[in-house]
This record gives sequence, structure tokens and C-alpha cells, in this order.
Amino acid sequence: MNRDGNTKSIWQEGIEEYQSKNQWDKNEVYDVLIIGGGITGLSIALVLQEKGMKCILAEGHNIGFGTSGGTTAHLNTLLDTPYATIKKNFGLSIAMQVAIGAREAIDLIEGLTSKYNIDCDLAYKPAYLFAQTDEEANELEKIKDANQKVSILTEWSETIPVPIPFVKAIKVDFQGQLHAAKYLHGLASAFEENGGVILQHCIVNNISGDDIISADTSIGVIKAANAVYATHIPPGLNIFSMRCAPYRSYAMAFTLKTGEYPAALVYDSKDPYHYIRTHKINGQDYIIAGGSDHKTGHNDNTEYIFTELEAWARHYFDIDTVTYRWSSQYYNSVDGLPYIGKMPGQDNVYMATGYGGNGMIFGSLAAKMLCNIIHKEETPYEDLFDPSRIKMIAGFSNFVKENADVISMFISKRLSYEHISQLAELAPGQATICEWENNKVALYKNEDGHIYAVDPVCTHAKCIVAWNTAEKTWDCPCHGSRFAPNGDLLTGPAMKGLTQIKWEDIEGD
Repeated sequence: MNRDGNTKSIWQEGIEEYQSKNQWDKNEVYDVLIIGGGITGLSIALVLQEKGMKCILAEGHNIGFGTSGGTTAHLNTLLDTPYATIKKNFGLSIAMQVAIGAREAIDLIEGLTSKYNIDCDLAYKPAYLFAQTDEEANELEKIKDANQKVSILTEWSETIPVPIPFVKAIKVDFQGQLHAAKYLHGLASAFEENGGVILQHCIVNNISGDDIISADTSIGVIKAANAVYATHIPPGLNIFSMRCAPYRSYAMAFTLKTGEYPAALVYDSKDPYHYIRTHKINGQDYIIAGGSDHKTGHNDNTEYIFTELEAWARHYFDIDTVTYRWSSQYYNSVDGLPYIGKMPGQDNVYMATGYGGNGMIFGSLAAKMLCNIIHKEETPYEDLFDPSRIKMIAGFSNFVKENADVISMFISKRLSYEHISQLAELAPGQATICEWENNKVALYKNEDGHIYAVDPVCTHAKCIVAWNTAEKTWDCPCHGSRFAPNGDLLTGPAMKGLTQIKWEDIEGD
């Protein structure tokens, strides 16, 4: 199974690319076209197909290629946006709704896993959140109090199952975990067993039409009555590029010399926070540790972040071998809640984005919600997560902060670049953006010495891309589009790759 970067996640071990089974009937007008083969797309495709709708799913690469193949696969009612924050910004009743929705999402995952016998290592574990300073302890008290108010049973704990010093800790039972790739493939197989169609390596260029949607794709035109963008963030230029900020998150998996692996999910209270959990792959236990998040394209040495994460882990654990290191991307909404529902101004086009670090939860909840909305059935979350909502009181400060940052990156990155006098200065595996005859050129030399040259101007909103040293990709610091070294599009919201520059264009040969 391929992913959208150079690193390998633990879920890719021994997992081949999913093989689609059912054939596409090009004359069929499907009830729903789902664009994207991650947790959201596969979940809603299966749920809709179960309810008798004829669905077709188009994935630009392979199932699990994007963030869903790089998640750490936590199943939490204990969310990244604490209920104390949700309660403060939206009120207690909204916080209670979100908590209920998170539980429903986990129930859906368990139900589909059981119904279709999906062997994905689903397991329930207690979660521990701990504080290491008095300030963190004060915030932990607020979190515990809010959890109790939204009916998430939370208790103080005198111990935590890891050798990390702390001053206070809480315990929340009935949290969960699973094997991400196995679950995605299980959903895909169940969807096709129910008659659905999966088109992999099918890039949707654009959609048009009112009553009947025509999707222009790399392999032909797909027609459907409805369409769902399950693409992590809707492609193209739209308001969600301004309402959502892209972040990179880092993870590693390692073995212990002691052989003593904690049977729990554990989180510190830092910002960004660290977390650990255990998973067994092919009979071997691993600790998965993660954290060190930052805005996409805003770190000049992403490779070093793995070094920092490993140093943090080695400080507390007797590590034997670090076997996997990988990163993935997520989008934070300005008010801490996702956008799920109808695309603004559209009658039959739907979307889901802004999950933060809770993609498995909100991707599954999105499936339930969108199924109800498409069937014209009530859902208690429709107004809460409405993509057209305006909650500037809760989100205004974040909106200003994130987009002022975008504007500064857009301007400053276009004003000055390091000038290199000779292309030979690039070492194998190195990349840079330079000036050549007053033109900006993004250069990457692979390990064999071949140099790729591309226009560094992102095709989405004309920001200048930045090199990701860990994943060996060009990442947009404004809205999170990502590109391969040769300019090929990996993930949106851009809808086409970077322009490739031929050597004769540079050297005049």
C-alpha cells in the first residue's frame, strides 16, 4: 500500500494495494459519487450502499494513500478540542452533542467491524491524560469537570502506565484503537460486496451539473445524482482554505528491551502534545509514539523533528529498535469543530473537513451524518457541523492568526530566495529553491544524481512551496497542497501538479 510521502507507516507493513473487484458501468447514473478513499469516503460509501443506494467511489491514488493510511488510529471520545473549550465557545448542550457523536462514531466502527468480520485489531483501552506542571494541572481540572458534565466518566488516577513523571492524571475508560489499513481495506471489501464500485488511480478533475452531476476524471466521465468530497479538504479555491489550517503530525514505532508494553492510550498536556500506545504487528509488540505537530511547510528541517521525537521517547523508555517513522497531515478548523454537510451554495454536493487530530472519529460520524442528510432524514448534528455556519466569536482569533500567517508566508516567500551559483552544489537527497535568470526554480537531486526542476508556485493559490526533508515532498505552507519531487500532485486542495521545467528551459540547450 502506497502513501503520500517518503516514509513508511506501521500500517503499510505487509499490506498490498487494495484490488478493486467490481466493474464500472459507464452508462450508469449512480445515486452518489464519493471522491476520496480514506476513512470518510469508504465509511459513507458503505453506509449508503447498505441503505440501497448505488454508489461509486473515485480515489486518485490507492485506498489509504492519504492521511487515513498514516493515522495513529486512536478512537477517542476524549477529543483534541477539549469539552471545556467546546463548552466555553458553544455552550454545554453543544458539548454534550459532540460527546454523543464521538461515542456514536466508535459504535459505528465496532458495528461495521462485527457485521463484516473485519480483522482490524479493534480493541478498547483506558486513556490517561497527565499534567507535568501546575499550569497543566489547572487545565486538567477543567477538562475533568467538563468531561463529567458531558457524561464522559473521568476519574483521577494516582498512577499512569508509563515511566514519565507527572503531578496529576485522569483516566477515561472505553477508548479504542485499531489497525488503520486493515480497517480501510475491510470497509472497501464490504462496500464492493454490497455492490459498490471502487475506481482507484482515478483523479476527479472537476464536477459540474445541477440535477445530474458530471465528473470529469482521468479515466472518463462519471455521472451521479449526488457527490461527496471526502478529500480531506475540498479541492480548488473556496472558503475552507481560509477556515482550515494544515498541520503535519509525526509518529514512530519502536520495540522495548524490557518487553513491558503499556496496555493503554497515554497523552501528556504539552502543546503540541505527545502520546503513546501499543500495537502488535505480526506477533511483535510496538509502542507508537507521536506528536511534535507544526503547520505544514513551516519547518525547514522536518527530518530533525523525528530526531526530537525519538529523543523524547528515549528519555523515558528503554528503546531497543526504532522500526518505523512517518508523518501525516490534518486540518484544524478555526472553531475546533469539523465542517460536515452540504457544500455552501450547492444542493447535491456534500463535504467533510476540519477533523483536527480526530479523523477516525469525525470521518466515521460524517458517514452517519451525510447518509441521513442525503436521505433527507434528520440528524442532530446537521446544524452543529454545518459548513455554512458562522461562529466568529469562537473562531475569530484563530481565523485572524492562521490567515495572517498565510498572508505573511505568501508575501515573504516570494520576495527573496537563496541564490545558488551552480546546480552541482546540491547533494543527493537535497532540495532548494533558487533564482535562475530572475525566475524561481525548485530543484531536487535524487540519490542517483538526477535533478528534478519544477515551478515552486503552488497551483492552488500561488503561494511558494517548501521542501519537506522527511517526506521528500514539496508542501504548500498556505493551504497544505503537497507535491512529489517531479511536481506530481499528491494531495489537494490544489487540483493539478507543479509545472515541470525542462533542462533546455533553464540552460537553453
